[in-house]
Amino acid sequence: MADEQQNKGAPSSIPSSDIIGIVGYIENKYIGAKTSRSTHEARWLRAYKNYRGVYDNTTQFRDTEKSKVFVKITKTKALAAYGQIVDILFANKKFPITVEPTPVPEGISEFMHAPMPGEEALQTAYGFDGDGKELLPGAREATPMEKLGGLKEEYPNATLLEGRGRLPNQPQISPAQETARRMEKVIHDQLLDNNAVNVLRHSIFESVLLGTGIVKGPLNYSKTIHKWITEGEQKTYQPYSKEVPKIEGVSCWDFFPDPAATSLNDCDYVIERHKFTRSQLRDLINMPHFDAEAIIECLEMGGNYNTEYYEDIIQTYDKQNYGEGVTNNRYEVLEYWGTLDNYLAEEINLEIPQNVTALEQLQINAWICNGKLIRAVLNPFTPERIPYHAIPYEINPYQLFGVGVPENMEDAQLLMNGHVRMAIDNLALAGNLVFDVDEASLVPGQNMDIFPGKIFRRQSGVTGTAINGLKFPNTAPENLQMYLQARQLADEETGIPSVMHGQTGVTGTGRTAAGLSMIMGGANLSIKTVMKNIDDYMLKPLGEAFFQWNMQFNTDNPEIIGDLEIKPRGVASVMQKEVRSQRLTTLLQTVANPMLAPFIKIPNLIRELAVSQDIDPDSLVNNMDDAQIFAEILRGLNATQEIGEQAQTPSGESQGMGGNGRIPTGTKEPDPSGVGNGTIGTGNVPQSGEGNFTGSTP
Repeated sequence: MADEQQNKGAPSSIPSSDIIGIVGYIENKYIGAKTSRSTHEARWLRAYKNYRGVYDNTTQFRDTEKSKVFVKITKTKALAAYGQIVDILFANKKFPITVEPTPVPEGISEFMHAPMPGEEALQTAYGFDGDGKELLPGAREATPMEKLGGLKEEYPNATLLEGRGRLPNQPQISPAQETARRMEKVIHDQLLDNNAVNVLRHSIFESVLLGTGIVKGPLNYSKTIHKWITEGEQKTYQPYSKEVPKIEGVSCWDFFPDPAATSLNDCDYVIERHKFTRSQLRDLINMPHFDAEAIIECLEMGGNYNTEYYEDIIQTYDKQNYGEGVTNNRYEVLEYWGTLDNYLAEEINLEIPQNVTALEQLQINAWICNGKLIRAVLNPFTPERIPYHAIPYEINPYQLFGVGVPENMEDAQLLMNGHVRMAIDNLALAGNLVFDVDEASLVPGQNMDIFPGKIFRRQSGVTGTAINGLKFPNTAPENLQMYLQARQLADEETGIPSVMHGQTGVTGTGRTAAGLSMIMGGANLSIKTVMKNIDDYMLKPLGEAFFQWNMQFNTDNPEIIGDLEIKPRGVASVMQKEVRSQRLTTLLQTVANPMLAPFIKIPNLIRELAVSQDIDPDSLVNNMDDAQIFAEILRGLNATQEIGEQAQTPSGESQGMGGNGRIPTGTKEPDPSGVGNGTIGTGNVPQSGEGNFTGSTP
């Protein structure tokens, strides 16, 4: 199948009379999935509406309601959750995915203990320390290389682990660990080439917003490698194609899974809806296994893309109007991944494996457009899998699609909007006077507009009784208090406290350091739950898909092939890695003590420190031979430096203290009496009148 995937060109001619069968089969699947998904589409529209901060057409306002303000707290919460997740995942610009050997790798164990076969014979011949048995007469204890049984020569690049194996003092060797590190580096390089950070960021954002993010891949993709060959002074451009894995982000709006499934593993099929331009559809002619004639017929039929109702609503929310005729040059293409009955596969000339019975179903990938089958191939992956990954923000145990931040705080958003609107309307009413006019007391026909300097003509009544100003009470504080309560409710419903996205003036528990720490701890607990979902539904499946792709298609690199497993590293593991790096750094500083250094394996410590900081240890740590060479170079440099220092002064002396520890030349020897050669000496206190002393007598 791998070879089949590499072949370029359209499939063999497909009888047009038989295409209707498989096209109708896929279209019926699409209609069923589309109908079932309508309930989720309503949830997504409400979530997007609250995120954008707009009222839909179903919102009814009373005539007395003047304010139409929308408090965009949903947007703030969603962006805060998205930013925190992205920061955790990609802060160090490396994917939190590791590759490790399985506990018992197939073919060779993770820790190859020696001897593997004949342990009893070896024990009888040699004996082992601590086994409770004495050596046989004339026997000796086995050496480490004898215990290895030649495995060291078979795996020269493997790591020899000293210490207890399955038997006391038995050496062990771990070749699978080296393979795991090479596979991990390959996967990280492939993700980097795919610009996977941007792809996954879009999917994570939809996961936060709509509840589910979709990632597609990896799929086989023919990449052009630009290469120049130099022959003498002439350079020749010779590009070549290489099959590489590729991932893509898929919008939830274009993803139609099996309606009966609660997870992607349970899906019988998945359909992706594409919106192609004429050039994009035409480019498929050059892709593997696409029917060129069918594509040309689709192009001649013209565009068949019609906007869905939710697309029109989203355009309204975004205040856009594409107008009529914009989609006339767009083509709706359905990509199907799922099962197909055996007889339908025979009708389109698919090569059916010999071990597949007539009652079994095949796993296929098919594309249709304008009622035409433009591609149909067997599922190329071994084992067969649907190349999509659904990432729920919050798991819904009974649905494939999850729950996002806007849906969790939908009621709180409605409350906040209502109370803020009431507060604004009340402030407008309480801040102005409402007038009571006795028209019988005024001259008829007067303009009732009120402005400074206005004159009303009165014909009867008491002065000041014709027009009275009334002031209504201010109830805005009560409404604003309810708004704050609704905002606190949003914090609790989402698990994202307002202090995480910059709210000031925090009251209550958050005013103290201990209270704030407690709030942040609760928020971290919520985000850890989300990160666990990302570990289980994005990082691990995606890493396993890349591992399977390399095992199946990356045959040019046999050094990465092994019985390995993918370990996702979410928030907990990221924090653990930071703690481990700090501890290793502290240990390295400790063993700098010359008294402790001989007891520590410094190269191993440096390698572990490099791994904890996402650095390839092979590119950093020298082997013993290289280390010896560099040590000789350093000793030579130190000797040269000492010679230079001695040459600074004659006779090896510096300008300060002598190089031999003696007092520098040119200085006087110290006076043993301690008096020195100064003008102050010993004797009695001078009296007044003696010499030139003019002071008073003590």
